[in-house]
Amino acid sequence: MSPSERLAWLRLARSETVGPVAFQHLLQRFGSAAAALDALPELARRAGRASSPKIPSVSEAEAEIAAGEALGARLLCTGAPPFPPLLAAVDPPPPVLWALGDAAVLSRPSVAIVGARVASAAGQRFARALASELGRAGQVVVSGLARGIDGAAHEGALPTGTVAVLAGGVDDIYPLEHRNLYARIAAEGCIVSEREPGRRAIAKDFPRRNRIISGLSRGVVVVEAELKSGSLITARLAAEQGREVFAVPGSPLDPRTKGTNDLIRQGAALCEGADDVLRVLETLPGLGEPPQAWVGPPLDASALERAAEAVRGKVEAALSPTPVSRDEVVRAVGAPAPVVMAALVELSLAGRAVFLAGGLVSSS
Repeated sequence: MSPSERLAWLRLARSETVGPVAFQHLLQRFGSAAAALDALPELARRAGRASSPKIPSVSEAEAEIAAGEALGARLLCTGAPPFPPLLAAVDPPPPVLWALGDAAVLSRPSVAIVGARVASAAGQRFARALASELGRAGQVVVSGLARGIDGAAHEGALPTGTVAVLAGGVDDIYPLEHRNLYARIAAEGCIVSEREPGRRAIAKDFPRRNRIISGLSRGVVVVEAELKSGSLITARLAAEQGREVFAVPGSPLDPRTKGTNDLIRQGAALCEGADDVLRVLETLPGLGEPPQAWVGPPLDASALERAAEAVRGKVEAALSPTPVSRDEVVRAVGAPAPVVMAALVELSLAGRAVFLAGGLVSSS
């Protein structure tokens, strides 16, 4: 990818209301990030937005790249090595990823270990030992650098390879008590984030972080989790991505194991040690080659524009605050999927539709 293409790619990825779904569609529709950037204001206007979405300038994109490189981090773009192949297979993958440390570990076989922040001593001991055993078996351990289970998993896997996925930028060390662990992972493993350097994490960043944790991994092991734990979000995202979900059973008297016991009731694989994880992973089919990011001739833009214009009202009427699959919207509208998708993307750019995980969409 040339420097100019990389800048356009980053600017489109950072544009207001452009998430991974819209990014992927716009690339295919217009053939390049630069062409999509040119079309963005008109697409949003046609769908009813009064002002143009904020698009970072070239100098702002250059400043982000300079800030990342000053930290020693690399900007990875979807479909261009060394973007992690497992994450590239997610539908849709994050358009960009910052990596601090050894990016080569992102292409090795990986398992995520996640769980409660306020974890028991026994849970942390189990996570540390599990990570160590999986590492010796050739697996990179992925987690989120949080207190409790995450930190214990990273510690156990440091000698063999671990990846920490952050909700803020790659320089957002949270919690601060993990700054020494962060430094060791950056030196011996890899720190990754889809957010810009310097960003401090806010609440909405954590589900996106969890999606990357599961996307980087062939399987996700939940060690301890209450019934409303964020770790269960990671498990759900893993299942949606076609990844294996494992859960460590626990005492019914401990609220920190109610979530993991419930996962087992729902069909998650029981995990009592590394052998349980490795045995299942050995039987899983490969994910195949990840789809390549679209770089090629655009679709018939004028025909698609006219068709999307004709159905946009019906598409918006089919949406509600209750999330539904995009396939359901296609069926309700009765138009070809590419046309409905074009209308949905235009509505999302105008802030009138929201793309959600698992192929869902809702009104804003």
